[in-house]
Amino acid sequence: MIMGFEIALVVFSALLMLLVLMHKGKGGGLSDMFGGGMQSSVGGSSVAERNLDRITVVVGLLWFACIVVLGLLVKTNS
Repeated sequence: MIMGFEIALVVFSALLMLLVLMHKGKGGGLSDMFGGGMQSSVGGSSVAERNLDRITVVVGLLWFACIVVLGLLVKTNS
């Protein structure tokens, strides 16, 4: 059971990193320094950005839940 949550935590961590990196830069940060500012005017609808936000929040909550459950399982098995 612990192994399943550890695998899920690794998967959710990688997915969360990818989802965060897919967001558009809001300007003035590192994304503009490396050329992200040029792409901000090119594309991306607000619907797609909102869906990406929702998916990121859901994956973040699942990631947090995996950490809590994993912590409780490790504590009870010790």
